[in-house]
Amino acid sequence: MLPATRRPQTRPARVPGTRSPLGRAGLRPEALEREHTPDLDIERGPWPAGRPAAAPNAKATRPREASTRHTQSSKPSAHLPGLDGLRALAVIAVIAFHLNPTWLPGGFLGVDIFFVISGFLITTLLVREVRWNGRLDLPGFWTRRARRLLPALALCVLVSTLIARLVESDLLVGIGRQTLGAATFSTNWLEIAHGSDYFHATTPQLFMNLWSLAVEEQFYLLWPFAALALLRLAHAPRVRMAIPLAVGLASAALMAGLLDPTAATRVYYGTDTHLIGLMLGAALAFAYAAPHRAWTASARWARLRWPVTAWAAVVLLTLLVICDESSPWTFRLGIPLASLATAVLMLSVVSTPSMARTALEVRPLAWIGQRSYGLYLWHWPVILIVGQLWPVEPGGSAYLWSRVLCVGVTVAAAEASYRWVETPIRRHGFRGTGRRVMDWWERLSTGRSRVVAATVVATLLAYAVALSTAPAATSTELTLKAQAGAGAEGAAPDQSAGSADAEKAEPSPAPTVAAAPLTDAEKAAVFAMPTGSEIDAFGDSILVGSIPAMKYYFDGIRMDAQSNRHWSDGLAAIKARGSDVRRAVVLSFGTNAGTDPAAVEAILTALGPKRMVVILTEHGRFSRIAEDNAALVTIAAAHPNVAIADWHGALEGTSGQLQPDGIHPSRIGQHLYAKTIRAAFAELTTRHTGTTPVLPELPIP
Repeated sequence: MLPATRRPQTRPARVPGTRSPLGRAGLRPEALEREHTPDLDIERGPWPAGRPAAAPNAKATRPREASTRHTQSSKPSAHLPGLDGLRALAVIAVIAFHLNPTWLPGGFLGVDIFFVISGFLITTLLVREVRWNGRLDLPGFWTRRARRLLPALALCVLVSTLIARLVESDLLVGIGRQTLGAATFSTNWLEIAHGSDYFHATTPQLFMNLWSLAVEEQFYLLWPFAALALLRLAHAPRVRMAIPLAVGLASAALMAGLLDPTAATRVYYGTDTHLIGLMLGAALAFAYAAPHRAWTASARWARLRWPVTAWAAVVLLTLLVICDESSPWTFRLGIPLASLATAVLMLSVVSTPSMARTALEVRPLAWIGQRSYGLYLWHWPVILIVGQLWPVEPGGSAYLWSRVLCVGVTVAAAEASYRWVETPIRRHGFRGTGRRVMDWWERLSTGRSRVVAATVVATLLAYAVALSTAPAATSTELTLKAQAGAGAEGAAPDQSAGSADAEKAEPSPAPTVAAAPLTDAEKAAVFAMPTGSEIDAFGDSILVGSIPAMKYYFDGIRMDAQSNRHWSDGLAAIKARGSDVRRAVVLSFGTNAGTDPAAVEAILTALGPKRMVVILTEHGRFSRIAEDNAALVTIAAAHPNVAIADWHGALEGTSGQLQPDGIHPSRIGQHLYAKTIRAAFAELTTRHTGTTPVLPELPIP
């Protein structure tokens, strides 16, 4: 007879001849029975992966033991509480960033929150299936993933492509590559090979957001093999945790080592460089699945839980606010730190009931979390399409209402997908859903069935036509190419810096900077309102796109403009001109890579104080814009001969001033660009001479 102080140790019955791969891995059957591991399937429905093997003599099992086993194992809970709330916060952060990067500069870190959750959920699913069935059903696992992901994805790609074709064909540039990436879950690598830029994109890309889905799907494909190997070969829970942690740290180190601060897309998109979140989630899953949940059920964790949870929440929210894509610190430390904070917060939420879990389980957050996949799929195509239908620049109520419209359409599309596509297929499977569709089809009258069939065929044909007729280049690219070729000194967009004449000229020393202040006579000569023949303009594709208007407002102007120029390229072009630079200069750089204060100062030093200089502010839906423009204003304030032409401010609240890409000026917008420069020259003249030039209003030809 057992002592009264001990509980009887019963082993779950097992089919003769079978052997659990976990029996020698520190996961005793007794522990498995006590663990109460809830179901973690992303689908949120009852876990479909089978039932435990029945005992050879089921009748011999004691009623009490059988009842306990049935309660704890055969009916696990549907999902882990609180994770829907975390999903909601992640998707809200990403959507806020894409609506306007200045609203939440670090909102793109929401993707890393998703990665941690996915790593945890998928690894726990794999562990449960091995524990439950004694094996891993890979075809079944991948089928469930396909059932969860593919239908909604296919619907989004189909509908978004057709609507984009009707609204603005520019949105379909590269659609073949994007569709291939969506179909094969290789978007991230295809875009890396293409040279796409996630953070500084100047060409609209309809399915840019699918890169993260590709990373996750590649993880779903490969990780089960590694997880099974760990379950079979690594007996100690600490070893199982240590290996994915080591892989995650190696990936983070690779991101830091390969980072190019001016082109971070490679390390951001790369599966090899962006594994830290997935691996942290996997390591946490192994810890959570260890006997007695290892240290997660210890008294020490109970004491540290609240301060650690508070730290994680504060760190994560702070990173979402302060991180931005222009800082190398974001990729070298911000992403790993955000992933770690998410892992800690998630552990705190799922381990035991708490106020944090309660807060994350409020109905609005739970509702959003349940639809987070659809919201993530639809929000970016919706933002681009609405932006074409209602092209309003930031500033004013119209812009805010356009953002509200984007959110409303996204929510409606995600809800429709969730209710009528995702849920039925998740619940009934592909075959079951197919049978229900066939039953519905048979109940249709002949006339209605013909209408439905014709609609389906017409939709597929329209989609094929949209793919086959997609333009190879955007209208902006074609405009820039044409205008660069027609511009006087404007070079072709892909040529090296400097005009043809400038390339032949030998660099000469920079003009001597006068130490003494200018006399009144010198001021009158230096700061008189310049004519076009007295102006040199240096710039990037924004200036290229404005060549016709610049010639119209400044007859005789000399322009040296090329696409994808940085401030350092401007310095090289000006030095190549030497003393031949005219007395008035326009500088328009920074669209692609932002402001380089050192290069700007070097340019102003080379030009000297006896030239009028106008610097254009940058415009684009990048989180760095405000900081870049503030730096330009600060630099200009230290140079009396420099004025700011606020191109970004001139665009606020306007519509129709930009090309479909939302960056380059339209036919009308280029006139606003030129007039903004003209006003800046007039301000310089008034400031130094006291005379206000008359600026006639010229009709737009």
